[in-house]
Amino acid sequence: MTKGKSPSKSKQQSGSSSPALDNMLHEIQPGSGRVDHAEVQRDAGGETHQQIKPDADHSDGAAHLTDNFGHRVSDNQNSLKAGARGPSLLEDFVLREKIFHFDHERIPERIVHARGSGAHGVFEVTEAIPELTKAELFQKKGNSCPLFVRFSTVAGSKGSKDTPRDVRGFAVKFYTEAGNWDLVGNNMAPFFIQDAIKFPDLIHSVKPEADRGYPQAASAHDTFWDFISLMPESMHMVMWAMSDRALPRSLRMMEGFGVHTFRFINAEGKGTFVKFHWKPKLGMQSTTWDEAVKISGADPDYHRRDLHDAIDAGDFPEWELGIQTFDEQWAAKQPYDVLDATKLIPEEEIPVRIIGKMTLNRNPDNFFAETEQAAFLPTNVIPGIDFSNDPLLQGRLFSYLDTQKSRLGTTNFHQIPINAPKCPMHNFQRDGLMQTMVPTGRANYEPNSLVEAGEDGGPRECPETGFSSFRENAERNDPTEKVRARGELFADHFSQARMFYLSQTDNEQAHIASAIVFELSKVTLPHVRERVVAQLRNIDVDLAKRIADGLAIDLPKAAKPARKPVDLDLSDALSIQKNAKNILQGRQVGILFAEGSDKKTIDGLKKKIEDEGGTAMLIAPKIGGIKVDGGTLEADGQLAGTPSVLLDAVALVLTKEAAEKLTTDSAAVDFVCDAWAHLKAIGHDDGARLLLDHCHVPADADGVTDTGASFVDNAALRFFDREPDVRDLA
Repeated sequence: MTKGKSPSKSKQQSGSSSPALDNMLHEIQPGSGRVDHAEVQRDAGGETHQQIKPDADHSDGAAHLTDNFGHRVSDNQNSLKAGARGPSLLEDFVLREKIFHFDHERIPERIVHARGSGAHGVFEVTEAIPELTKAELFQKKGNSCPLFVRFSTVAGSKGSKDTPRDVRGFAVKFYTEAGNWDLVGNNMAPFFIQDAIKFPDLIHSVKPEADRGYPQAASAHDTFWDFISLMPESMHMVMWAMSDRALPRSLRMMEGFGVHTFRFINAEGKGTFVKFHWKPKLGMQSTTWDEAVKISGADPDYHRRDLHDAIDAGDFPEWELGIQTFDEQWAAKQPYDVLDATKLIPEEEIPVRIIGKMTLNRNPDNFFAETEQAAFLPTNVIPGIDFSNDPLLQGRLFSYLDTQKSRLGTTNFHQIPINAPKCPMHNFQRDGLMQTMVPTGRANYEPNSLVEAGEDGGPRECPETGFSSFRENAERNDPTEKVRARGELFADHFSQARMFYLSQTDNEQAHIASAIVFELSKVTLPHVRERVVAQLRNIDVDLAKRIADGLAIDLPKAAKPARKPVDLDLSDALSIQKNAKNILQGRQVGILFAEGSDKKTIDGLKKKIEDEGGTAMLIAPKIGGIKVDGGTLEADGQLAGTPSVLLDAVALVLTKEAAEKLTTDSAAVDFVCDAWAHLKAIGHDDGARLLLDHCHVPADADGVTDTGASFVDNAALRFFDREPDVRDLA
């Protein structure tokens, strides 16, 4: 091979060769392929194919996408399946190599979901469902098992922050008597992509850009939105990711979803499709964007601290486990495909049936040994729970086992205590790196007849109680075909995105529009901004106009949809604000005081807050003992280190002299101004009025009251009618 000029070399590199390219693979480095003779095609599922033109020079190797061994790839959008709606096939070497390589890109940190928080707990069945599943856990009301939960952000590294705009992982490991069951989901019902073969591309696009290594834990940059603008199937998830669900107030205040369609199998072998939901006892609550940004500076560990402290204080977080179940006849009538992970089933169509309760009651003893080493596998299911042919799920079934081996360094990661089952485990697998068990005897294979010689012959398979897969595979599918394709309903990329957007309150819609304006304002490629807005026109014209105005660009023509969207019934269940629980439990209220403040008022206010289940935090300019009217008080937090962004509501109990002094303290001014701007309840006594006036907080505004009972009632609320007065929304 002769060395030549790399076709991918940038202008900055043109004067010299990079040492990284100074090898015999100089001309075939990843990313060096030319795409000047490619054309865009849409397939039956509406996916974008960028293909070599039929009349191109096919002898030009640099233009053709290949696997790592030079085999040209015919389809980089779809995994190989047994029928368009069938399961993915193990023979798909393109899929396996692509995900195998992706799984091993980082050592030892998780590639995605690197930053996590964990807790132990217990699950209890509140309604038995033997008619749906033979899973032993769900045969009797009151059955229970221990569990471990890991919450996480997706895009950031282990050392990033807790409060970026991001999807949150919601992974639960049930230690059942029939083995471990891992329900590995997110806090959002849909996902970005329909086929697992696109997962490496999605994550590459949202991670820090390859040439510069930033931005960290952020989607507001060129490569993510370039990818999204070419993947209309992502638009539904984009609505969720740009909504307030991406900015949870607490891990204890977010929903969880299994994302995929799974399958129950009962004792008679009947299959029923199922989607899993986690409903938080405290209800959902989010922060505002400005608040989330400031929290990340004040306390980058905000969510993990909140979870740890709540459990430590005995305020055990709880979620209800709910299910939506349906059969193939119902599924076949829907305007979307239930195997499409970018879709959800509206709760108004199939209400969520509550069947259990999860309580988190113990913090890990050691973060690394438990939270960091926890390995979740979608393949960990128990008899009575099975997979569907969802092509995203099918790829995950391969990927997770592979990536755990890479990250934890051994095939014996199941022996790490946090991953080990709490029921008997016997097989003939032996040896391997870091083997900690000491098998005895000669039986490391089967069948064997060693028992006839008086030796231990080992365990045996059991057709009666062992795991068995659902046998049918012809549900609107021809399993005799091996194809790279998607079902035709996968091509509807916008109907559910429109349903989600229009189901939000006016205020929530403004948050989505403003989030997209912010994200696209960070995109430096004008054609990408325009292409995203063109896609958004298929969701809602008003949304597209608001974003175009916010970017000061002309409204482009709507992108041509692969399948014409249909209007679906709206779903109030998709709105956080429509489903808010106005309770103080789980919330933290700050009481700002200083020298001379009235102790009786502070004590009374603290008692009222705690009687309602909230936590009162005393904050003062100094943290030690402070002389107040009626005695001495110690602050829980110092003013400069405890900004109001860390609190759900604030009360100011101050003398006029102290309030006047605090008007010259930027920490105090920010404390009040941020509480006002972040739409929180503000209580005050007469002395504090001077500080409020200095911060331009109207005395008669919603949510601004004295420190009486009305303040405690307001403390659980956000006053969204105030928002147009404090920020310019798209």
